[in-house]
Amino acid sequence: MYKYEIVIGFFMVWAFPSLTSADLADIVRCREIAFSRSVEAQDLSGFKSFIDDDARFVSNAVRKGPDAVAEAWGIFFTDQGPKIMWRPQFVEVLEDNTLALTRGPYRMVTEDEEGNETEHWGTFNSVWRMQADGSWMVVFDAGSPANIAPAEEIQALLEREETCD
Repeated sequence: MYKYEIVIGFFMVWAFPSLTSADLADIVRCREIAFSRSVEAQDLSGFKSFIDDDARFVSNAVRKGPDAVAEAWGIFFTDQGPKIMWRPQFVEVLEDNTLALTRGPYRMVTEDEEGNETEHWGTFNSVWRMQADGSWMVVFDAGSPANIAPAEEIQALLEREETCD
């Protein structure tokens, strides 16, 4: 089945030559931001809608598919759970326009019983695959915690107003 999706993806790029690599990178950037915003809004069904059926999310275990990923991420969809957000710093699209990589900072905020907040920083990596309908879905995702907060200009990515439709 995926072979046909790739063929259709090639057709879409051929049929819509006005889409440049920069355009596709911007589309993927906006998809990544929307993916983060689904978690920020605690929209579990929205979150799952970004995840490819064959996706692999790697952390302390490998989670396969939207349901397993959503179960592992469930803590972020509770009022008492940690809050997380991320934004892409880098977006790269392969020349054949079938895969894209996003990478950037994430910030997770936890709260203890007394209400004291602690920030935890790290870097995420997501691989996106163009689908038959031209949309992009996450197929691989992993993150790694950082020992220190990133530089201020990197942190600013999380506060910047984004222009995505």
